[in-house]
Amino acid sequence: MSAKTQPGNFFEDFRPGQKLVHATPRTLTEGDVALYTALFGPRFALTSSAPFAAAMGLPRAPVDSLLAFHIVFGKTVPDISLNAIANLGYAGGRFGQPVYPGDTLTSTSTVTGLRQNKDGKSGVVYVHTTGTNQRGELVVEYSRWVMVRKRDLAAPAPEPLVPDLPEAVGAADLVVPLALDPARYDSALAGSPHLWDDYAVGERIDHVDGMTVEEAEHMLATRLYQNTAKVHFNQHVEREGRFGRRIVYGGHIISLARALSFNGLANAQTIVAINGGRHTNPTFAGDTIYAWSEVLAKLELPGRRDLGALRLRSVATKDRRCHDFPYQDAEGKYEPTVVLDFDYTVLMPRRG
Repeated sequence: MSAKTQPGNFFEDFRPGQKLVHATPRTLTEGDVALYTALFGPRFALTSSAPFAAAMGLPRAPVDSLLAFHIVFGKTVPDISLNAIANLGYAGGRFGQPVYPGDTLTSTSTVTGLRQNKDGKSGVVYVHTTGTNQRGELVVEYSRWVMVRKRDLAAPAPEPLVPDLPEAVGAADLVVPLALDPARYDSALAGSPHLWDDYAVGERIDHVDGMTVEEAEHMLATRLYQNTAKVHFNQHVEREGRFGRRIVYGGHIISLARALSFNGLANAQTIVAINGGRHTNPTFAGDTIYAWSEVLAKLELPGRRDLGALRLRSVATKDRRCHDFPYQDAEGKYEPTVVLDFDYTVLMPRRG
């Protein structure tokens, strides 16, 4: 292999405290927004309408929080998860400044932990990633852990180091960029009369609708985010892998679940935190995704009466409707149809 090409990092290439500056800065355009809408069909008014965004105190419609997340995440793949077996989870995610078309996003990561698996063929790499805009302002930060293959099975195992990750992002740590005049908030245009006050902790919502993942769509999305992981891109390699075919990028399912949640959570206008998440089973082209959500907590924002925050768990399934809220069995094992367990926090208007 030429010394000028990069095979990606394997498990033994990582070390605690290692800093990774990811190529390539990415300027978002109106085209990215249109493609994101075409791929997932989100209908939230804040990111769909400039006048609606102005009524919520922003100069124009921002890009969807998850589009910014995907762009930042995609930058990290060549350095962190090109040789991954699976992305395992997220924690401590926090969104910062809104992103607009024309903004340029850059990603950096720090290795925060390592743990070799018992079989000696792979290990788990923990990283903390930060995405910033062209002014150096925080756009999103999060921790994730990923299972990565070893290149040399004889390479010695590192001393295990598992970082202490938060269970959730607290209300005081949320970045709240919206300034809402309740008199100007039009819930009819938003799509639902139900505001923050109307939801109860423990309430479960079946989002009813389903969307089938097409082969062309998940490949287009992965290229859009410049996510180069072989498990998503390369059928020539993956036909010899665990499943014999390419796996749909887990973030694709997150965006589908978020878009489906509009039916029941239409006033959840933006995501401000990713508290945790797991991709529990693989998704493939041809699977139909459904979702349901549970209200885990209602958070009052310091000094704010116009907005509140809901901590939600959204569970996505493949080829299984969610009227009976499929999740885990008595032993805590996920049902085979469950593909995503996502814990996140949204902002929602309160009654004036």
